Amino acid sequence: MTKYLISFPSEAMMIPEGEFQDVADAAHAVIEEAKAAGVYIFGGGIDEDIEPVRVSGDGMVEPGTYPGHTVPNGGYTVLELPSREDAIEWAAKIAVACRCPQELREFQYDPAS
Repeated sequence: MTKYLISFPSEAMMIPEGEFQDVADAAHAVIEEAKAAGVYIFGGGIDEDIEPVRVSGDGMVEPGTYPGHTVPNGGYTVLELPSREDAIEWAAKIAVACRCPQELREFQYDPAS
């Protein structure tokens, strides 16, 4: 089975005032469905109030991301699924719940993971 990353940037979510809880409830329902189906690996949103840092092999910490790289934000879900078609179906469910299109990416196969 292949692991898929389903994600969206924060700016893609346009939630009308007063509807945030409805969106959160819908998103949580899709995650619960994925857990019940046994395909859920991980999910969550990036805490945008905490600045990113780069950590080198010697433990040195530098503020920011790689030069020229944009700061990742938004929401992420990792599912393990038998096919790309299944991944598209799950991405569509998340798109409906979050009210915005989702980006679908495929992790390369790694026998150790």
